[in-house]
Amino acid sequence: MGHKVYVIGVGMTRFEKPGSREWDYPDMGREAGTKALQDAKIPFDAVEQVAVGYCYGDSTCGERAVYEIGLSGVPIYNVNNNCSTGSTALFMAKQLVEGGLARCAMALGFEKMEKGSLGAKFTDRTNPMDKHLKTMIDLRGLDRKAPGAPQMFGNAGREHMDRYGTTAEQFAKIGHKNHKHSVNNPYSQFQTEYTLQQIKDAPMIYDPLTKLQCCPTSDGGGAAILASEEFVREHGLESQAVEIAGMAMATDLPNSFEKSCINMAGADMTRRASRKAYEMSGLGPENVDVIELHDCFSCNELITYEGLGLCEEGKGGKLIDDGAVTYGGKWVVNPSGGLISKGHPLGATGLAQCSELTWQLRGQAEKRQVAGAKVALQHNLGLGGAAVVTLYRAPAAR
Repeated sequence: MGHKVYVIGVGMTRFEKPGSREWDYPDMGREAGTKALQDAKIPFDAVEQVAVGYCYGDSTCGERAVYEIGLSGVPIYNVNNNCSTGSTALFMAKQLVEGGLARCAMALGFEKMEKGSLGAKFTDRTNPMDKHLKTMIDLRGLDRKAPGAPQMFGNAGREHMDRYGTTAEQFAKIGHKNHKHSVNNPYSQFQTEYTLQQIKDAPMIYDPLTKLQCCPTSDGGGAAILASEEFVREHGLESQAVEIAGMAMATDLPNSFEKSCINMAGADMTRRASRKAYEMSGLGPENVDVIELHDCFSCNELITYEGLGLCEEGKGGKLIDDGAVTYGGKWVVNPSGGLISKGHPLGATGLAQCSELTWQLRGQAEKRQVAGAKVALQHNLGLGGAAVVTLYRAPAAR
């Protein structure tokens, strides 16, 4: 067993529509990183190593952003793992502390995005998602008019509908819930509540996904500072230190490329990572109070309920119908508004999830606070692919 690892400081920027604010990735990194250091009550030179996540940008953007916070000469790693980039940086920082290689490490993530749907940047080489796309096309064909990501997750949703009788309305209810939650989140790109009818009537992107069930492109940054138990004690941070009780990453398995769009979209990676994280922590879904999960599209949130073991396969629609995943239910899922409403700057998302859950477990989430939250679960997924699942425990003092 390695050393215990604690989150001692978190920070994030507001997530913004690309082009709506005059700023660049060094500004995002500086704002998120400085907030995390202030929260941790430590100077930058107490940080021994830094893992920085982003998808869009030249090499060493990580260094350029961290130099805004301090020039201490420490190792800085640039991490890119699609939509799970932020939590991949977090996973690296956690392993450095857990392995005793650093007493204090920072994970930083940011993204400066272009407007509109994501497209390939390098067209002269193998697309890293060629196997995923081939699997989808073999099973469901290709719609040349619709963007790729909503097709991949939308087809997973269609498969769920065909297999289990899930309805378009159940997916729409997820969009409705997450937009409603975001009204209380000052960091969220969108803070507007919609009726269920408005969610259903929004422009169709790829059936069953309307625009209000899809995450937007966003600019923003997030950061977390991790430390060993010894470091926490030395700095008197026990009352704010949130323990990482279990954390696991999984990548694609053979069945990602077999006869299922649900597995092509990462359901089995999620299942594998969550089981490992539950095992490491000695906790299960029944112990969890609050969850931030990767709802890039409403279909993915529903499939993820099952991958995380919140219910058995095929029963995800019932969870949303029963109100089990919002305030007053068994779990509050995506109190931040999730990716759908808060926004999704790829490199920052995993660290924004960590920030939200840290605030929840410290009782600092203000109007979003889940009463008495003691255990939190984070799920961050990137196609191509990686799923990272993390379990957090509230500070003992709470």
